[in-house]
Amino acid sequence: MTTTPAETQPTAPAPAAPSLIPTLPGRAYTDPDVFRHEQEAIFERLWFCAVRGADLARPGAFRTVRVGRESVLITRDRTGALRAFLNICRHRGAQLCTEESGEVRRNLQCPYHAWTYDLDGRLVAAPNLQKMPDIDRTERGLVTVPLREWLGYAWVCLADDPPSFEDSVIGAAVERLGDAAALDRYRTETLALGRRIRYDVRANWKLIVENFMECYHCATIHPELTDVLPEFADGFAAQYYVGHGAEFAEEAAGFTVDGSAGFGRLPGIDDSQDRRYYAVTVRPQVFVNLVPDHVILHRMFPLAADRTLVECDWLYLPEVVDSGADTARSVELFHRVNTQDFDACERTQPAMDSRAYRDGGVLVPSEHHIGAFHAWVTARLAGGRG
Repeated sequence: MTTTPAETQPTAPAPAAPSLIPTLPGRAYTDPDVFRHEQEAIFERLWFCAVRGADLARPGAFRTVRVGRESVLITRDRTGALRAFLNICRHRGAQLCTEESGEVRRNLQCPYHAWTYDLDGRLVAAPNLQKMPDIDRTERGLVTVPLREWLGYAWVCLADDPPSFEDSVIGAAVERLGDAAALDRYRTETLALGRRIRYDVRANWKLIVENFMECYHCATIHPELTDVLPEFADGFAAQYYVGHGAEFAEEAAGFTVDGSAGFGRLPGIDDSQDRRYYAVTVRPQVFVNLVPDHVILHRMFPLAADRTLVECDWLYLPEVVDSGADTARSVELFHRVNTQDFDACERTQPAMDSRAYRDGGVLVPSEHHIGAFHAWVTARLAGGRG
């Protein structure tokens, strides 16, 4: 039976109390048909943060990334530029690179019939290719995927007509911070990777987004975070107000698990940004966390209706990383936050199938921005371009 877009657009009745906002219904988090529609209408049509550029340090380095239902191959060519392609051989459709990451010396070769491609995607060799002079080696090359670099990461888009990167991606930072320069001052693209942790979360991607956007739960499950950011104990998240950054506690010297000092302020950030935490959600799958001495960036990779891989990077000044400085206390703070958040999402996921949640739940007024996220998801599934 074929499912139409209208049938995969979940809706929920309005609650009786005017102060409460309805959520999406439970099936929005569990139904494979809804998830497939999200893959097509959201992840395959919007810009997707795929890989950190510095992970592909040399020509021939590559990484494969799942974007919606597609495997995307990202590599650095011999000119030093990042390139993205569908990870599909143009001969018989075999997957070109079967490893998640690696490095080739000169070319990309299909392990099935040895069709071979240059790092710019052009077909350069194949068995008996000389006997087929009519083949256009560029036209039979790998299918190119649009790629942009921002914040030191490669962003790709599978859409035939990608949305404006400036409006849909950079615009999210402006919408949240009120000023693009507020993010530019952190110079994230110049920072070095201090630590990366992967989390395999048994929960729907939307539950993770919703959790990150609100702090109604912070006083309950984030004691270390509220010790450093006491205003979070009142339930108002950093993303509740445009331009607002949560202020550090007076006794907190840095954004660390015990409130001890960090590594000194990043050069370039404004005085008004010192001793404050800012959070930005870039829909559909990126969270950016800004503190005075480092940046934390989450990328989500939705794998199924009830499974999401989250890759979290802690980024510091290169001299901090190169010196071998102990970053454990700053990493530990947000690692605990991540673990606490993902545990909460995994506790919530099974309930999405309950008859008690068939029509969904409710949002309190301080969670109104989650209601806006739900409206955005619903509009995307209905064919909107918001």
